[in-house]
Amino acid sequence: MIRAPAGDPQAKETPMPTKPVLALARTLPDAVEARAARDYDVRPAPVDHPPLGGDALVAHAAGADGLLVAPGNAVSAAVIDALPDSVRVIATFSVGFDHVDLDAARARGIVVTNTPDVLTDATADIAMLCLLGAARRAGEGDALMRAGAWAGWAPTHMMGTHVTGKRLGIVGMGRIGRAVAKRARAFDMTIHYNDRAPLPPHQAEGAVFHDTVEALLPQCEFLSLHCPATPETTGLMNAERIALLPRGAILVNTARGPVLDDAAVIAALKSGHLAAAGLDVYTGEPAVNPGYRDLPNTFLLPHLGSATVETREAMGFRALDNLDAVLLRGEAPGDRVA
Repeated sequence: MIRAPAGDPQAKETPMPTKPVLALARTLPDAVEARAARDYDVRPAPVDHPPLGGDALVAHAAGADGLLVAPGNAVSAAVIDALPDSVRVIATFSVGFDHVDLDAARARGIVVTNTPDVLTDATADIAMLCLLGAARRAGEGDALMRAGAWAGWAPTHMMGTHVTGKRLGIVGMGRIGRAVAKRARAFDMTIHYNDRAPLPPHQAEGAVFHDTVEALLPQCEFLSLHCPATPETTGLMNAERIALLPRGAILVNTARGPVLDDAAVIAALKSGHLAAAGLDVYTGEPAVNPGYRDLPNTFLLPHLGSATVETREAMGFRALDNLDAVLLRGEAPGDRVA
């Protein structure tokens, strides 16, 4: 409490300003939680695994002004319909927002924001790691070394696929897709891409545009997916489209798991039509189709796309910037998606 100077006959106690209540649905990096605690009455996530959802998420948001969620928190229409009237903004700690029902949020007048830009480079780095790891059989090599089973160098041992000079196809030439193309050019790869429209020349940097995925695929010795998860892209890489790839192509997915038809990809890996796949995202994660784990020609990562200290802190600060705009300044947030 703030008190008037001693001796003032009119002295009255003045209450401290009340901070907005912010409910965290996941455990965040220390620096992010420290900044949140500075400006908000923070309600920490009671658990991190499994992520809060359903009635537990609604109960956690009781009396909160803002809700900070992340992938894994299923903010469905039912959840949004049940949220207390106090919730004015939902900030997601991610670029993707397919785990939040935007139509339901709009219907309730709840602002939804995401965290674009800040994870572009980290995710592009992981895409190249998946590409190289799949091409050069890095997962097999690591397992061999850890098992103590390496018998020594041999002329024909664990021969992979050369990367330099090959053709890379990119589906989705947004920020991350362009960052992957930039890295691939350092390997003298030729870039082909599909997107809704051709990029301006200064962004395409010589990359060849294809107006359909079907036109792109026959050019792809490597294929990297960077499209959002939408009803149109669900199952994008099915048996019919995989068959359009050259035999021995290598598939990389750091976008969203559902863009792959898992059964079709696994069948192509078994048949050799796909030489290998490098994956960082999965349908139904953290569950992973066991068919991928059982194959030697898969390079598998546990959704590490944005997992650097610098990137995760930047994502958290970006989410807080959006929350600050709505809850502390009464302004429109910079990254509003609903």
